[in-house]
Amino acid sequence: MAALAGEAEMLEACRDLAWWPGNDDSWHIEWRDGPYASEVAGLLTERVAEPDRPDVLAEAAGPATRAMAGVRLMDVGFALRAIDPCGMNRLRARAGLWRLSAALEGAAGGAAGGTAARGSARRHWEELLGG
Repeated sequence: MAALAGEAEMLEACRDLAWWPGNDDSWHIEWRDGPYASEVAGLLTERVAEPDRPDVLAEAAGPATRAMAGVRLMDVGFALRAIDPCGMNRLRARAGLWRLSAALEGAAGGAAGGTAARGSARRHWEELLGG
């Protein structure tokens, strides 16, 4: 989980994120929505890999699909399972909280100035609310 700590947007997109130890000294990680299992596997191997080391710290453990993937990190196996994933590209296209914050700041700035004329361009809050 420490390797994923820098991916706050990805972790927040996962619903019902859970992990538990397996019977064979491995770990199972499961989530709903969020990225594909193959994307998480790629991200984990990228984060843990160190190019200056001769030994392999991270490698794929079998085929990776949208729903299932396996990785081996520092000799520990991880079984990744995504339930109803939507993928990172779709997650990045969603309106997130930071976009809502920018919209509210823009709306407050226009109201504070008092001179904001209504143009043909849609405002941030209209994009967020679909108006």
